[in-house]
Order: sequence, then structure tokens, then C-alpha cells
Amino acid sequence: MSTMSHTHARGRDIAFFIALMATALALGGALAHALELPNKIGMSREHYFVAQQLYTGWNRLALLLAIQATGMLALIVLYWREPAVLRPVVVALACLVAAQAVFWMWTFPANVATDQWRVQPENWAQLRAQWEYSHLAGAVFQVGAMAALVVGVLRRG
Repeated sequence: MSTMSHTHARGRDIAFFIALMATALALGGALAHALELPNKIGMSREHYFVAQQLYTGWNRLALLLAIQATGMLALIVLYWREPAVLRPVVVALACLVAAQAVFWMWTFPANVATDQWRVQPENWAQLRAQWEYSHLAGAVFQVGAMAALVVGVLRRG
């Protein structure tokens, strides 16, 4: 194997490692939200607002999502001419974009309406359902992203 092809292969390995690790870490947070839903959806107003304070600072995970997207974009560039790998990576990126769309359309507005769950508006129960189920949808999309990346890495030649 020539030095150039070895370097190219190493770059591809690094890009897959970054995309897979960032997706796995993002999936951890997403699954935490999904798995807590059955326990939180029926909480009283008082208990729910206390529980929501556990998420203070989770916005720092945005950096992880940026790394996740960057890893996927790097894979798209590196595998542009290899459709067997490219297609699942594009699906993974689409899943990440879908998860973000769900967040910005439903989760974020609930956070704003409640001032990060420090203000208890009259429609708090509707906002709770919106927040909880949008996180569930985001988790499903993150599972899809991970599954697609695994398919992509298994299809490498």
C-alpha cells in the first residue's frame, strides 16, 4: 500500500471514528430523554418542574452535535464516489437533520415558553407533552443515524 493510500485510509478511519463516537454520545443523551418519558409524563406540575431542572446546562451538547455533523460531512466528502458507503452516511446525516428539526420546531419552543422550565404557564401540561414526545422523536432519529453509520462502516471495501 502506498503512503498516499495509507494516509487516505487513515483519514477515512478517523472520520468514521469521529462520526460514530459523536453519534454514540449524542444517542446516550437522546435515549436518556426517551427512557425517562414514561416516568415523567404523569408527574404533577410541582414535581415535573423540579425534575426539569436536571437538564440545566444540557445545551452544551450542541458542540457534540456539531462534531457529529462534521464527521458525517467529512465521510460524505471521503466516500463521494462509493455509493455503498455514501448512501447510508447521507441517511445518517438526514436523520441528524430531522432530529434537529424536531428539536427546533417543538422542544425549543417549549423551553422558551417556560423559560427553561422555570416559569409555569397555564398550558404547562401541553408543553410537557410537546417537550417529552419531541425528545422521543429525536431519539428515534438518533437511533436511525447510528444504525445508518454502522451500515456505512460495514460496507467499506
